[in-house]
Amino acid sequence: MTRKVRVGVLFGGQSGEHEVSLVSARAIMDGLDAERYDVTPIGITKQGRWIIAPDAHARLLAQADPSKLPGGLLATTTPASVDVPDETTTDPLTLMVAGEQSPLRTLDVVFPVLHGPMGEDGTVQGVLELMGIPYVGCGVLASAVGMDKAMTKVAFSGAGLPVVSWLLIRRGEWEREPAQVLDWVERRLTYPLFVKPANLGSSVGISKATDRAALERGIAAAVAYDRRIVVEQGISAREIEVSVLGNDEPEVSVPGEVVPSGEWYDYEAKYLSGASKILIPAPITLELAARVRTLAVQAFRAIDGAGLARVDFLLDRETGDLYLNEVNTMPGFTPVSMYAMMWEASGISYPQLLDRLIELALERHRRDRDA
Repeated sequence: MTRKVRVGVLFGGQSGEHEVSLVSARAIMDGLDAERYDVTPIGITKQGRWIIAPDAHARLLAQADPSKLPGGLLATTTPASVDVPDETTTDPLTLMVAGEQSPLRTLDVVFPVLHGPMGEDGTVQGVLELMGIPYVGCGVLASAVGMDKAMTKVAFSGAGLPVVSWLLIRRGEWEREPAQVLDWVERRLTYPLFVKPANLGSSVGISKATDRAALERGIAAAVAYDRRIVVEQGISAREIEVSVLGNDEPEVSVPGEVVPSGEWYDYEAKYLSGASKILIPAPITLELAARVRTLAVQAFRAIDGAGLARVDFLLDRETGDLYLNEVNTMPGFTPVSMYAMMWEASGISYPQLLDRLIELALERHRRDRDA
């Protein structure tokens, strides 16, 4: 009888996307075939403590911010009074130095469904690399570059890929000379502008500025999340996305289009309102769809991607120009998330997608080990 694959599903984390991670992890744990996999839940609290226990998800869910959770998940939440006792938690260093006694050593592969800094940015990937444990998704380099919006644009530009005009602001510069920073931005870009923390996702901390006062508010809000802020030239754009799957020979799904319920695709529109429209396949020409798929592979390779990514584009409504927006190395992962839905439309079901990602993780681990 074939032994089940032991999968650790890692979720939570210290970023502003903690709650999004809980939603993705619940879907993954429910979607993994119980006949093929033994699943070990691994939660990371907002304080950075690790919980390896069957009720890890319930414990983190009990302490989550309900305003950031969809109603369906709230119904499963345990009472808010549930605590996470210190004696049942640990830290990653302790797990690493425990050697063969570490509970992580019993796993065949880890699915790190972490979104944002301290999880999706190469930090946790580095821990798993040091322990020699296979894991789903991009490696340390690709995770770090894909997480950082400024470095992503540098990588895209270096590969000759199209990006909108943008500027980088550092928190120290803003705190010392806010008026000069605003002047500098206004000399180089024109309203509307988008203000984004360099290292965050799920539209957390992002704002649209149509004048100087809004720009000032947007930067002030963004520096609460990151010391590096990206200001992008706003354009009247359609949001086109595509899913990438694979290692050295990546496949690309059919493209999809997001039609936000609001002025743009913010956190409310993505996760809470349920009013945004998802069009799969995207209503674009075959020629444009082919270009999207080609650029997606080039972007994936530009950051040395592996396993998976969702590549997001901006399609200028006025000029028809196509720009790369970002590469999300661990996108939202519920069956109704864009990444999974685009693969569903391409003929790969959610359980099949999970199977393939685990296979790719083990394949890459063998390849790198034997290199």
